[in-house]
Amino acid sequence: MDSNHIQLDEPIRMASILEPSKPTFFPAMTKIVGTLGPKSRSVDIISGCLKAGMSVARFDFSWGDAEYHQETLGNLKAAIKSTEKLCSVMLDTVGPELQVINKTERPISLQAETLVVLTPDQDKEATSNLLPINFSGLSKAVNKGDTIFIGQYLFTGSETTSVWLEVNEVNGEDVVCLIKNSATLAGQLFTLHVSQVHIELPTLTDKDKEVISTWGVRNNIDFLSLSYTRHAEDVRHAREYLSKLGDLHQTLIFAKIENIEGLNHFDEILQEADGIILSRGNLGIDLPPEKVFVFQKAAVYKCNMAGKPAVVTRVVDSMTDNLRPTRAEATDVANAVLDGSDAILLGAETLRGLYPIETISTVGKICAEAEKVFNQDLYFKKASKFAGDPMSHLESIASSAVRAAIKVKASAIICFTSTGRAARLIAKYRPTMPVISVVVPRVSTNQLRWTFTGAFEARQSLIVRGLFPMLADPRHAADSANSTNESVLKVALDHGKACGVIKPHDRVVIFQKVGEASVVKILELED
Repeated sequence: MDSNHIQLDEPIRMASILEPSKPTFFPAMTKIVGTLGPKSRSVDIISGCLKAGMSVARFDFSWGDAEYHQETLGNLKAAIKSTEKLCSVMLDTVGPELQVINKTERPISLQAETLVVLTPDQDKEATSNLLPINFSGLSKAVNKGDTIFIGQYLFTGSETTSVWLEVNEVNGEDVVCLIKNSATLAGQLFTLHVSQVHIELPTLTDKDKEVISTWGVRNNIDFLSLSYTRHAEDVRHAREYLSKLGDLHQTLIFAKIENIEGLNHFDEILQEADGIILSRGNLGIDLPPEKVFVFQKAAVYKCNMAGKPAVVTRVVDSMTDNLRPTRAEATDVANAVLDGSDAILLGAETLRGLYPIETISTVGKICAEAEKVFNQDLYFKKASKFAGDPMSHLESIASSAVRAAIKVKASAIICFTSTGRAARLIAKYRPTMPVISVVVPRVSTNQLRWTFTGAFEARQSLIVRGLFPMLADPRHAADSANSTNESVLKVALDHGKACGVIKPHDRVVIFQKVGEASVVKILELED
């Protein structure tokens, strides 16, 4: 995360591109969400993932039971303790996901130009001619000529592991399809996606609610990934449900945009959600291929201007089985960073991939290189213009802190916050240096017991580009004007020095509240 950025529109010495990057404590400003599963659930592997740069662990409940995921989470906690690397927890709902059930788990070979029947009778055995599914309403939802895709976990785009079907006829509750490409389906569950067809199922299903109210409550999840979000009302419904579950009223909801319905209602969804996940696997099927990048760039831009995290998925599919990404994938990761994405989400690559640690490390390195050529000056102007005049007081000070840090070539910005809002506003303007977010817990009481808040806010910043949290001593108020604030600052500076971000004679920009006022200070360090 060297603040000496390369300007690609200026003459540069080409050989300089090959100069090795300096290793840093924070692998990249862009965050990495890793999905934990069969190939990434041991303490050793998770520790490696954390060291490589994973800051959010995703638990996908479309497979595996609560006990399985609880054991994995226990290993994550052990890995966090041993590595001293912070990591937050994301619960990914199943939602209205259609699945093919293969109870025998025997591979199923499907031949092009032959017929296969999709049936809701789950008692039947899956064969090359018959595939049981978990939804009885498919025959009412589709018409002759509609497109259906089936693949393991998510679609890889590889014709050998996912199959493209065309609806030939509807026969009662069964749907007869023509197989368009030969493929072999291996495993117990396969995702079924009907392109551009509305499925009459709730976004937050009863199964999702059960998982959230048990596993989610037990583990104080930081993020809820709301699969197949189609309307703003889906987010409002999920938030209302979380509000009744104790501490989960603090859980942030990330709307997962996976189909045309979500795209059409994107602006309203963004207004209600705390962040957006662009699920490009399903989107890549619902949208024509030449439109996917247009949606990605437009959606990320809207998230950036709203100051809400944008997460991009499906970037290095080939690393599920290979140590190196393709050239196109490496460029895709870099373009996601240049577009302004906050985080990259890895699914199959870490869940069942052969090289979870190497994948995270590779993606982190690509992100770090892309950040060096990110045009912060142009981005800052766009964000300032979008915010308009007059800006809110807090955003005005936050943007000024970023501009000051760049002008004085500060090595870091230290932000004191209790809710995390000020730190997120600073991050919105994409400073070229890391933002150390010092979250000062708030103390409250219900006259029966004292409670501290702050841990949620600290962990939830782990998905925001450029934010690196630390939890301060709760005895020190975030808006204190006395000497206790100086002691918290010393702790923050020591943390920055230990991470190698702050060095002697560096300049550091401090953002804090003094009384009712927000103040920006420039600090020049001594030896």
